[in-house]
Amino acid sequence: MIFGKDKNLKKAKPNTPFYLPGEEIEVTRKDLFGEWNSSLRGNLFAGRARVALGVFCFICAYSIVGLRLTDLCVLSNFTDEPVKNNYVRPIAIHRADIVDRNGAIVATSLPTQDLDVNPAKILKPKATAEKLVEIFPDWKGKFETTYHKLKNSRKHITLRRNLTPNQQSKIMALGNPGLEFRNDEKRVYPHKNLIGHVVGLVDVDNNGVAGLEKGLNERIISSDLPLKLTIDLGVQDTIRNILIKYNQKFMAQGATAILMNANTAEIVAMVSVPDYDPNNVTSTKGMLNLATSQIYEPGSVLKVFNTAMALESGKVKIFEKFETAQPLKLKYNTIKEFHGKGRPLSVQEILVYSSNVGSARMALQAGYNEQHSFLERLNMLKKINMELVETAAPLVMKAEKWKKSDSAVATIGYGYGLSISPLHLAAGFAAIVNGGLYNTPTVVSGKYNANNSTRVLSDNTSKQMRQLLRAVVTEGSGRNANVAGYEVGGKTGTANKQDEHGHYIAKHVRSTFMAAFPMSAPKYVLVVMIDDPKGLEETFHHTEAGWNAVPAAGEIIATVAPQLNIQANVDLDDKRQSKIIEAAYGR
Repeated sequence: MIFGKDKNLKKAKPNTPFYLPGEEIEVTRKDLFGEWNSSLRGNLFAGRARVALGVFCFICAYSIVGLRLTDLCVLSNFTDEPVKNNYVRPIAIHRADIVDRNGAIVATSLPTQDLDVNPAKILKPKATAEKLVEIFPDWKGKFETTYHKLKNSRKHITLRRNLTPNQQSKIMALGNPGLEFRNDEKRVYPHKNLIGHVVGLVDVDNNGVAGLEKGLNERIISSDLPLKLTIDLGVQDTIRNILIKYNQKFMAQGATAILMNANTAEIVAMVSVPDYDPNNVTSTKGMLNLATSQIYEPGSVLKVFNTAMALESGKVKIFEKFETAQPLKLKYNTIKEFHGKGRPLSVQEILVYSSNVGSARMALQAGYNEQHSFLERLNMLKKINMELVETAAPLVMKAEKWKKSDSAVATIGYGYGLSISPLHLAAGFAAIVNGGLYNTPTVVSGKYNANNSTRVLSDNTSKQMRQLLRAVVTEGSGRNANVAGYEVGGKTGTANKQDEHGHYIAKHVRSTFMAAFPMSAPKYVLVVMIDDPKGLEETFHHTEAGWNAVPAAGEIIATVAPQLNIQANVDLDDKRQSKIIEAAYGR
């Protein structure tokens, strides 16, 4: 194609490139901005400076936020200093876990939330009160009280402790700024009634008020390490179930049992029924620990200590006989037999047949000084100093009066005139059978120290007592506890209860059985007490310990001995086993 001349086309500038269709057009800075000058250079640098300043500001802002988050989430966790405020209570004190001898948790603390009210920020107090009453069903009928707290309170108050997650969620949904949450801790007892009397409980402010929670409160709040007990929850559960069965069977007012290591006085199980759940205490019913808090005249079980005292004094020989055919007449009373044999009895027969007259004569022959000194060495004249605060002091006659009264010496000799707790019986009985060493009872693991043992009688007297106690079970009132293979020895005791005026009540008794096993080398002692058992047709309406406490103890021993890894001597019959034990004592 031939282009013609166009009059409107201006003449091209010299050296101006000409581009054909499809060729790239080169554009230079000069083409865009014309001649490069200092004004353009300054604008570019100014833009770059603004961008750099913006980036620097963003870096500073995010750095400040990051440092603040680090302070809140990390650094603040290393200080125990509470936030200073005139209304916010400090965070609840941490309480260490309590575990049994095998590490099973007995008591622990769980994090929880409390609901506080800030009156200055409360919106619509009436509507809020109505909502809160709906959220907490147990507040039904308490609208006016709740409304009054929301409207008229002038300072922060706690409306509710230990909220459930569901309750907390519903309260948050209300969106009321005056309802605030506060961190707290809740003490929880997973095994409920099983060990309530031992572990105790805390109040709303997590302070111990009963049991170990109170007795060892300082230890529990000052250490994160678990407090380990000597209690075995498995054995505790076994004994509790058996005790509840016998308590119900004999329609008794209560029952208790203590299983103790004979050589260390470490308590493996301590049960008292009725009991209570420390998670939910609504009354004082069942809170009395019969094992440690109740003192009573234990009856004929005291004859064990009377016999050991008489033999240890050297004033009574084991083969010596005492007249029991006639009542023993004293200045202020006359001592009679319950089931007399009508003839003189040896020391063993006095214990096996539970002779009142024989025991009283032995006590008088030994005398006041021997009796008082021996009971004092066994800590039966004072309160036992152990971890549980609910330990009662004995009821003891004043020494001046006791010393001058033959009646007092004789009466204590056969089981009356001295009121002590089952804990006193268990600790003293352990010393009688273990070779003569007394140890203070404990429920805390690791407290036993052999250097703290106190010798209260000779090893020879202890051997003689084991022989006599075995005979009570094979020949006397303890036959229902003669569990095959475990060489059980022990002593029964039945004592009349007193009314509020101090008068003895007929047919109302406390029956007790003290046992040890195996008698050839005692490992455990067991004390069972049933309060006011009723006579049944199968017991011929008898209420003595041989009909109720003894079979209860026998079932306990038969059941827990395998749990304690005690192997039964099933290859030997009772007669052969008795001869072997007797021969061993004669060496």
